[in-house]
Amino acid sequence: MDERPGFGLYVHWPFCQAKCPYCDFNSHVAAKIDHSAWVSAYLSEIRRLGAETEGRVLDSVFFGGGTPSLMAPETVDAILSSARSIWRPSNNMEITLEANPTSVEAGKFRAFREAGINRVSVGLQALNDPDLKALGRLHSAEEGRRAFDVARRNFERVSFDLIYARQNQSLDGWRSELGQALELAADHVSLYQLTVEPGTAFAERFARGGLRGLPDEDVSADMYSLTQDMTGDAGLVGYETSNHAVPGAESRHNLIYWKNGDWAGIGPGAHGRLTIGGVRYATEAPKAPGAWLAAVRKGEGSETRSALSKTEVREEAVMMGLRLREGIDPRSLSLSREKINYINELTDSHLLSATDDRVSLTEAGRPLLNAILRELLA
Repeated sequence: MDERPGFGLYVHWPFCQAKCPYCDFNSHVAAKIDHSAWVSAYLSEIRRLGAETEGRVLDSVFFGGGTPSLMAPETVDAILSSARSIWRPSNNMEITLEANPTSVEAGKFRAFREAGINRVSVGLQALNDPDLKALGRLHSAEEGRRAFDVARRNFERVSFDLIYARQNQSLDGWRSELGQALELAADHVSLYQLTVEPGTAFAERFARGGLRGLPDEDVSADMYSLTQDMTGDAGLVGYETSNHAVPGAESRHNLIYWKNGDWAGIGPGAHGRLTIGGVRYATEAPKAPGAWLAAVRKGEGSETRSALSKTEVREEAVMMGLRLREGIDPRSLSLSREKINYINELTDSHLLSATDDRVSLTEAGRPLLNAILRELLA
């Protein structure tokens, strides 16, 4: 993979047809959307941030949400045209749009392609109807497969998401479902273990004792191991904790995050990292769509900014970089004698691989990422 993190643009579209009970993303259901107002706001933000990042080469654009496939193709076209006029596009710029199967139409996807989208990520989440219903999804398994086929016909690069360790899911059930998924012949897949996030409908249900049938830790760990084995056998390398790709088909935009690059984040709740005048800033926009629009209209900048200390920059590099199979440069670590001893223990236990120029988790260590990070960053 390319060592250069690059520079990206993240565009958050906050609207969905319905709020999934497991989702803790900044998404909202709205009866009516003033698309012209949103286009104006996005373009205003691109101009403002472009003035601060003049001369940067734009390596990727990612439309996330929410459900960006609900956007009008004309909105996407206007945003991309503006971005290309503000920043110099790289020769192989990756432009991704997230799509839900319920909003996939062949004609609309052709229009997205004509607007400049060259990669689509389809949120399948499950391949059977009972589990889709339990996850609060609005599409059927058949609709999901058809949507993926439409995406495949329109875009050279297509990814899909699945959630595992769901309610009442067995190891054999996941083996069968993942096998079906891998037959779809995607060059990139994102496979996430279901987690009960605070503030979600699932969290409320779990607190009441209503979210029954979740696999225990041992079964979940077996599902993770099975996922690595089956994707590897299919030629999809687990280049990051939850992401697998044919070599060369990794998500370039997400690699900017994981390799501590810079990206401008626009839209409600969007986060960004910008290095300006030698200082790295964390940016965060207001979450409420109305509040974000109002802030943009005032022309004062829509996000809060905080300068990151050298320690915070280093900690982010470790937290994000160890998610990658290739690991991190050991210079990212602040190595006290205690930390060196801990790394030696992990190496002796075959949980960590450490050389003079690279520190990475082994296959045995990757499931323990969070616990290892807590010790390394303590």
